[in-house]
Amino acid sequence: MKGLLCTLLLLETFVFVVQQQVDGGLTENEISQQLSNEDRRQNPAQTDPRRDETDSQQYCHLSFSDIHAALRELTATVTEQKANIRALETQLREELNKKTDEMSNLTESQVEELRKGNRDREIAFSAALMESGGGDIGPFTTEITLTYRNVFTNIGNAYNPITGIFTAPLKGAYMFNFSIYGHSSPSTPSTVYIVKNGEKVVIAHGHQDQYAVNSSKGVVLILEVGDVVYVRLWSGTRIYDDKNNHMTFSGYLLFPLREQELCRM
Repeated sequence: MKGLLCTLLLLETFVFVVQQQVDGGLTENEISQQLSNEDRRQNPAQTDPRRDETDSQQYCHLSFSDIHAALRELTATVTEQKANIRALETQLREELNKKTDEMSNLTESQVEELRKGNRDREIAFSAALMESGGGDIGPFTTEITLTYRNVFTNIGNAYNPITGIFTAPLKGAYMFNFSIYGHSSPSTPSTVYIVKNGEKVVIAHGHQDQYAVNSSKGVVLILEVGDVVYVRLWSGTRIYDDKNNHMTFSGYLLFPLREQELCRM
Protein backbone atom coordinates (compact mmCIF):
# COMPACT_ATOMS: atom_id res chain seq x y z
CA MET A 1 0.00 0.00 0.00
CA LYS A 2 2.81 2.42 0.87
CA GLY A 3 4.54 1.62 -2.45
CA LEU A 4 1.32 2.43 -4.29
CA LEU A 5 1.00 5.75 -2.48
CA CYS A 6 4.59 6.56 -3.39
CA THR A 7 3.94 5.79 -7.04
CA LEU A 8 0.81 7.96 -7.00
CA LEU A 9 2.81 10.76 -5.47
CA LEU A 10 5.41 10.54 -8.20
CA LEU A 11 2.75 10.44 -10.89
CA GLU A 12 0.83 13.39 -9.47
CA THR A 13 3.95 15.50 -9.17
CA PHE A 14 5.15 14.58 -12.66
CA VAL A 15 1.80 15.49 -14.22
CA PHE A 16 1.85 18.80 -12.37
CA VAL A 17 5.36 19.73 -13.60
CA VAL A 18 4.75 18.67 -17.18
CA GLN A 19 1.45 20.54 -17.31
CA GLN A 20 3.05 23.70 -15.98
CA GLN A 21 5.87 23.48 -18.54
CA VAL A 22 3.61 22.76 -21.50
CA ASP A 23 1.05 25.39 -20.61
CA GLY A 24 3.77 27.95 -19.94
CA GLY A 25 2.32 28.56 -16.48
CA LEU A 26 4.76 28.73 -13.56
CA THR A 27 8.45 29.43 -13.90
CA GLU A 28 11.01 26.86 -12.85
CA ASN A 29 11.65 28.70 -9.53
CA GLU A 30 7.92 28.80 -8.84
CA ILE A 31 7.65 25.09 -9.58
CA SER A 32 10.58 24.39 -7.24
CA GLN A 33 8.92 26.44 -4.51
CA GLN A 34 5.63 24.58 -4.96
CA LEU A 35 7.45 21.25 -4.94
CA SER A 36 9.19 22.23 -1.71
CA ASN A 37 5.82 23.06 -0.17
CA GLU A 38 4.54 19.73 -1.36
CA ASP A 39 7.61 18.07 0.18
CA ARG A 40 6.89 19.62 3.55
CA ARG A 41 3.23 18.66 3.28
CA GLN A 42 3.99 15.05 2.46
CA ASN A 43 6.84 14.83 5.03
CA PRO A 44 5.67 16.45 8.26
CA ALA A 45 8.91 15.42 9.92
CA GLN A 46 10.62 18.29 8.18
CA THR A 47 8.36 20.83 9.94
CA ASP A 48 7.60 18.98 13.14
CA PRO A 49 10.73 18.21 15.21
CA ARG A 50 8.71 15.64 17.17
CA ARG A 51 8.48 13.41 14.10
CA ASP A 52 11.43 11.30 13.14
CA GLU A 53 12.71 11.47 9.61
CA THR A 54 12.77 7.69 9.39
CA ASP A 55 8.95 7.67 9.53
CA SER A 56 8.73 9.48 6.22
CA GLN A 57 11.37 7.14 4.82
CA GLN A 58 9.05 4.26 5.68
CA TYR A 59 6.22 5.96 3.79
CA CYS A 60 8.27 6.11 0.63
CA HIS A 61 11.72 4.59 0.12
CA LEU A 62 12.65 7.67 -2.02
CA SER A 63 13.13 11.05 -0.48
CA PHE A 64 11.26 13.96 -2.00
CA SER A 65 14.57 15.60 -2.90
CA ASP A 66 15.27 12.60 -5.14
CA ILE A 67 11.86 12.97 -6.72
CA HIS A 68 12.47 16.68 -7.16
CA ALA A 69 15.80 16.04 -8.90
CA ALA A 70 14.21 13.51 -11.25
CA LEU A 71 11.39 15.86 -12.06
CA ARG A 72 13.82 18.70 -12.71
CA GLU A 73 15.49 16.45 -15.28
CA LEU A 74 12.11 15.66 -16.82
CA THR A 75 11.29 19.35 -16.84
CA ALA A 76 14.47 20.10 -18.76
CA THR A 77 13.54 17.37 -21.26
CA VAL A 78 10.05 18.79 -21.73
CA THR A 79 11.49 22.28 -22.18
CA GLU A 80 13.87 20.98 -24.83
CA GLN A 81 11.01 19.19 -26.60
CA LYS A 82 8.96 22.38 -26.56
CA ALA A 83 11.85 24.23 -28.21
CA ASN A 84 12.13 21.49 -30.82
CA ILE A 85 8.39 21.69 -31.48
CA ARG A 86 8.58 25.46 -31.93
CA ALA A 87 11.50 25.08 -34.34
CA LEU A 88 9.58 22.42 -36.30
CA GLU A 89 6.48 24.62 -36.43
CA THR A 90 8.59 27.52 -37.75
CA GLN A 91 10.18 25.28 -40.38
CA LEU A 92 6.82 23.91 -41.49
CA ARG A 93 5.33 27.41 -41.64
CA GLU A 94 8.24 28.63 -43.80
CA GLU A 95 7.90 25.64 -46.14
CA LEU A 96 4.16 26.16 -46.40
CA ASN A 97 4.63 29.85 -47.24
CA LYS A 98 7.23 28.90 -49.84
CA LYS A 99 4.89 26.34 -51.44
CA THR A 100 2.06 28.87 -51.40
CA ASP A 101 4.24 31.42 -53.17
CA GLU A 102 5.30 28.82 -55.74
CA MET A 103 1.67 27.87 -56.38
CA SER A 104 0.75 31.53 -56.69
CA ASN A 105 3.54 32.15 -59.18
CA LEU A 106 2.62 29.01 -61.10
CA THR A 107 -1.00 30.09 -61.25
CA GLU A 108 -0.02 33.54 -62.55
CA SER A 109 2.23 32.03 -65.22
CA GLN A 110 -0.52 29.63 -66.27
CA VAL A 111 -3.01 32.47 -66.52
CA GLU A 112 -0.57 34.48 -68.61
CA GLU A 113 0.03 31.45 -70.84
CA LEU A 114 -3.72 31.01 -71.31
CA ARG A 115 -4.08 34.69 -72.12
CA LYS A 116 -1.30 34.44 -74.68
CA GLY A 117 -2.94 31.34 -76.15
CA ASN A 118 -6.26 33.14 -76.39
CA ARG A 119 -4.59 36.13 -78.06
CA ASP A 120 -3.02 33.78 -80.60
CA ARG A 121 -6.49 32.41 -81.36
CA GLU A 122 -8.05 35.81 -81.91
CA ILE A 123 -8.06 35.78 -85.70
CA ALA A 124 -10.73 37.60 -87.72
CA PHE A 125 -10.91 40.02 -90.61
CA SER A 126 -13.48 41.72 -92.81
CA ALA A 127 -12.94 44.12 -95.72
CA ALA A 128 -14.73 45.75 -98.67
CA LEU A 129 -13.29 46.14 -102.12
CA MET A 130 -12.95 49.94 -102.46
CA GLU A 131 -11.72 52.48 -99.95
CA SER A 132 -13.37 55.39 -101.78
CA GLY A 133 -15.21 56.18 -105.00
CA GLY A 134 -17.03 53.56 -107.01
CA GLY A 135 -17.20 51.87 -110.39
CA ASP A 136 -16.87 48.67 -112.37
CA ILE A 137 -13.95 46.28 -112.13
CA GLY A 138 -13.46 44.16 -115.27
CA PRO A 139 -13.89 42.51 -117.56
CA PHE A 140 -10.28 41.36 -118.01
CA THR A 141 -8.82 38.81 -120.37
CA THR A 142 -7.15 36.99 -117.46
CA GLU A 143 -8.16 36.23 -113.89
CA ILE A 144 -7.02 38.69 -111.22
CA THR A 145 -6.74 38.55 -107.44
CA LEU A 146 -9.06 41.05 -105.78
CA THR A 147 -7.53 43.31 -103.17
CA TYR A 148 -10.07 44.35 -100.55
CA ARG A 149 -8.62 47.68 -99.38
CA ASN A 150 -11.38 48.99 -97.09
CA VAL A 151 -10.57 47.00 -93.96
CA PHE A 152 -13.22 46.92 -91.24
CA THR A 153 -11.54 44.41 -88.96
CA ASN A 154 -8.16 42.69 -88.98
CA ILE A 155 -7.63 41.03 -85.61
CA GLY A 156 -4.36 39.14 -85.68
CA ASN A 157 -3.24 40.93 -88.87
CA ALA A 158 -3.52 37.73 -90.89
CA TYR A 159 -5.13 39.53 -93.82
CA ASN A 160 -2.97 41.70 -96.09
CA PRO A 161 -5.00 44.52 -97.76
CA ILE A 162 -2.16 45.22 -100.21
CA THR A 163 -2.16 41.72 -101.72
CA GLY A 164 -5.71 40.67 -100.78
CA ILE A 165 -4.33 37.43 -99.28
CA PHE A 166 -5.17 35.85 -95.93
CA THR A 167 -2.34 33.75 -94.44
CA ALA A 168 -3.23 31.28 -91.68
CA PRO A 169 -1.11 31.92 -88.56
CA LEU A 170 -2.53 28.89 -86.75
CA LYS A 171 -3.62 25.41 -87.76
CA GLY A 172 -7.39 25.19 -87.48
CA ALA A 173 -10.85 25.41 -89.00
CA TYR A 174 -11.65 28.78 -90.59
CA MET A 175 -14.90 30.25 -91.87
CA PHE A 176 -14.80 32.47 -95.00
CA ASN A 177 -17.55 34.52 -96.60
CA PHE A 178 -17.51 36.64 -99.78
CA SER A 179 -20.10 38.48 -101.83
CA ILE A 180 -20.42 39.93 -105.34
CA TYR A 181 -22.43 42.71 -106.92
CA GLY A 182 -22.72 43.77 -110.54
CA HIS A 183 -24.83 45.63 -113.07
CA SER A 184 -27.09 43.65 -115.35
CA SER A 185 -25.72 42.81 -118.78
CA PRO A 186 -26.86 40.38 -121.46
CA SER A 187 -23.30 39.33 -122.20
CA THR A 188 -21.17 39.99 -119.11
CA PRO A 189 -21.84 38.04 -115.89
CA SER A 190 -20.39 38.71 -112.43
CA THR A 191 -18.28 35.81 -111.19
CA VAL A 192 -15.68 35.51 -108.42
CA TYR A 193 -14.30 32.48 -106.58
CA ILE A 194 -12.37 31.74 -103.42
CA VAL A 195 -8.95 30.10 -103.67
CA LYS A 196 -6.96 28.00 -101.19
CA ASN A 197 -3.28 27.59 -102.03
CA GLY A 198 -3.95 28.16 -105.73
CA GLU A 199 -6.95 25.83 -106.02
CA LYS A 200 -10.52 26.97 -106.70
CA VAL A 201 -12.86 26.12 -103.83
CA VAL A 202 -16.22 27.95 -104.11
CA ILE A 203 -17.66 30.15 -106.89
CA ALA A 204 -20.21 32.97 -106.55
CA HIS A 205 -21.93 33.82 -109.85
CA GLY A 206 -24.64 36.22 -110.98
CA HIS A 207 -25.99 36.98 -114.47
CA GLN A 208 -29.22 38.58 -115.69
CA ASP A 209 -30.33 40.98 -118.40
CA GLN A 210 -32.01 43.52 -116.14
CA TYR A 211 -31.39 45.11 -112.75
CA ALA A 212 -28.42 44.43 -110.51
CA VAL A 213 -27.03 40.99 -109.72
CA ASN A 214 -25.62 39.83 -106.42
CA SER A 215 -24.55 36.60 -104.80
CA SER A 216 -22.68 35.43 -101.72
CA LYS A 217 -21.03 32.23 -100.58
CA GLY A 218 -19.38 30.82 -97.48
CA VAL A 219 -17.08 27.90 -96.79
CA VAL A 220 -15.25 26.28 -93.86
CA LEU A 221 -11.63 25.38 -94.66
CA ILE A 222 -9.05 23.40 -92.71
CA LEU A 223 -5.81 25.35 -92.91
CA GLU A 224 -2.26 24.57 -91.92
CA VAL A 225 0.06 27.31 -90.73
CA GLY A 226 1.07 29.33 -93.78
CA ASP A 227 -1.84 28.29 -96.02
CA VAL A 228 -3.24 31.18 -98.05
CA VAL A 229 -6.80 32.08 -99.02
CA TYR A 230 -7.90 34.84 -101.41
CA VAL A 231 -10.61 35.79 -103.93
CA ARG A 232 -10.18 36.07 -107.69
CA LEU A 233 -12.28 37.61 -110.47
CA TRP A 234 -13.12 35.27 -113.33
CA SER A 235 -11.81 36.39 -116.72
CA GLY A 236 -14.37 38.08 -118.96
CA THR A 237 -16.64 39.01 -116.00
CA ARG A 238 -17.40 42.29 -114.28
CA ILE A 239 -18.22 43.44 -110.74
CA TYR A 240 -19.17 46.76 -109.16
CA ASP A 241 -18.50 48.40 -105.82
CA ASP A 242 -18.86 51.84 -104.24
CA LYS A 243 -19.22 53.50 -100.83
CA ASN A 244 -22.06 51.10 -100.03
CA ASN A 245 -19.54 48.25 -99.82
CA HIS A 246 -21.34 45.66 -101.97
CA MET A 247 -18.21 43.53 -102.40
CA THR A 248 -16.87 42.03 -99.15
CA PHE A 249 -14.45 39.32 -98.06
CA SER A 250 -14.41 38.06 -94.44
CA GLY A 251 -12.91 35.24 -92.45
CA TYR A 252 -12.25 34.10 -88.91
CA LEU A 253 -10.87 31.19 -86.92
CA LEU A 254 -13.57 28.84 -85.68
CA PHE A 255 -11.22 26.77 -83.51
CA PRO A 256 -7.62 25.53 -83.58
CA LEU A 257 -6.82 21.91 -84.42
CA ARG A 258 -4.20 19.54 -83.05
CA GLU A 259 -2.38 16.99 -85.17
CA GLN A 260 -4.41 13.99 -83.94
CA GLU A 261 -7.67 15.80 -84.68
CA LEU A 262 -6.60 16.30 -88.29
CA CYS A 263 -5.75 12.61 -88.57
CA ARG A 264 -9.33 11.65 -87.69
CA MET A 265 -10.73 13.70 -90.57
